[in-house]
Amino acid sequence: MDRAQKAEAVSSLAKTLTETSVIVVTRNHGLTVAQASDLRNKMRAAGASYKVTKNSLARIALEGTPYQPIGDLLTGPIGLATSTDPVAAAKIAVEFAKTTDKFEIVGGAMGSTVLDVNGVKALAELPSLDALRAKIIGLVNAPATKLAQLANAPAAKLARVFSAYAEKDAA
Repeated sequence: MDRAQKAEAVSSLAKTLTETSVIVVTRNHGLTVAQASDLRNKMRAAGASYKVTKNSLARIALEGTPYQPIGDLLTGPIGLATSTDPVAAAKIAVEFAKTTDKFEIVGGAMGSTVLDVNGVKALAELPSLDALRAKIIGLVNAPATKLAQLANAPAAKLARVFSAYAEKDAA
C-alpha cells in the first residue's frame, strides 16, 4: 500500500466513523473467505458494515472523533463493525461470534461511551430501532382502535334490539 492509498483508506474510514452511531471492535483468528463473506453479507442486510483494517490506519482515522478512546483496543488482527442503527452491528457481531470460535468481540463504542465485551452483548440484546418504532406505533394506534369500537358498540346493540323486535313481530 503506497502513501496515497493509505491516505485514501484513512479518509474513507474517518468518513465512515463520522456517519456511524456504534462501532464494534472484533478480532478474527483465521476466518475463511466464506465466513468473512457471510459476515459481511449479514452486516449489509442489517444496514451495517464490517471492515478489516490496519491498526495504525484505524488509529489515525479515530483521531478527532468521539471514538478515539477505543484506540487501545486495536491490537492484533481486528475488524470494525459499524452501523447508524445503534443495535444492528452489535447484534450481528454477537450472533456471528456464537457460531464460530475464530471470531471474538473485543469491545466497542457508542458515541463517546466505550463498551467492553459485556456492554456490546447487552447492546445486542436490545430491540432494533425499527422494532421500537413498531411498538410505539402499536401503542399509539391501540387507543384509537378501542375508541372506535366503543363508539360503534351502542349502534350495534340498538340494531340487534330492532332486529329482535322485527323477528318477534314476524313470528
